Amino acid sequence: MRELPFKLGIHPINWVGEDVKEHGAETTFEQIVNDIQALGLTGTEMGRKYPQDVEVLKKELSTRGISLVSQWKSVLFSDPAYREEELAAYRKHAQFLKEMGSTVISTAEVGGSLHFDPRRSSHEKEVLHLDEAGWQSLAEGLNLAGAIAQEYGLKLTYHHHGGTVVESPEEIDTLMELTDPSLVYLLFDTGHAYYGGADPLTVLRKHYDRIAYIHLKDIRQAVLDEARVEQVDFVTCIRKGVFTVPGDGCLDFSPIFQELMTREYSGWAMLEGEQDPATHNPYAYAKEALHFIHSLLSIESR
Repeated sequence: MRELPFKLGIHPINWVGEDVKEHGAETTFEQIVNDIQALGLTGTEMGRKYPQDVEVLKKELSTRGISLVSQWKSVLFSDPAYREEELAAYRKHAQFLKEMGSTVISTAEVGGSLHFDPRRSSHEKEVLHLDEAGWQSLAEGLNLAGAIAQEYGLKLTYHHHGGTVVESPEEIDTLMELTDPSLVYLLFDTGHAYYGGADPLTVLRKHYDRIAYIHLKDIRQAVLDEARVEQVDFVTCIRKGVFTVPGDGCLDFSPIFQELMTREYSGWAMLEGEQDPATHNPYAYAKEALHFIHSLLSIESR
């Protein structure tokens, strides 16, 4: 296979669900990293089955030639009452990633989210979108967290995400407008962009100068259509199998990869499927996704 023009890794969420805890509940850390090594990939994100001890994790990854690129960090900056506590937690998170040699911090606001906001109750059914004050507080908090990330040689990459207050293309635009471009970058996620109602290519082109990290996932259109009709929530969509790996869904990745090649993107991109590993074998799906990506890049390079 020809060398990719950017660094390609894979997220452990293909093996073990983060939002749907029963997905991959019995999967071990060793199985995940052994599969990643067998796939010939050299980057991963932190997962809930990974060792928490820095030295242990470093040893396990380095013996397999794998780097820890990032780790998700939930924040609650939209409510000023939580800011100091959240910034202290962010600093601790950044310190861990620096020790692991990571480059970016995948960051997402959970305030207002039906699933991730600790202040929400189980009987609630809708995401609580931000008012002007909430947006301002979120932007201020992210700028402060971005400065902390810089102290540790990292970049805060904001993950626009289904089921949160930064999901739609308009919300992504607002976040980019309100935050400092020298402190807050964007984690461009193809699947979450489409899930949120955006054209992924449009998001990529519009905000390319802010993009410092990429997640590559696909969408099953029939599952998404059914979920919209039934008006189910985000986590239920995952259980239904709305996400899959590139090449297995409805997204047109050809112009996306062409754009990345033309602009000479050289950062990390992570393969993501986020589906039940019991019915969608992570290794097999990842292998097919790699063949798909290499075939696309081969066509685009002619």
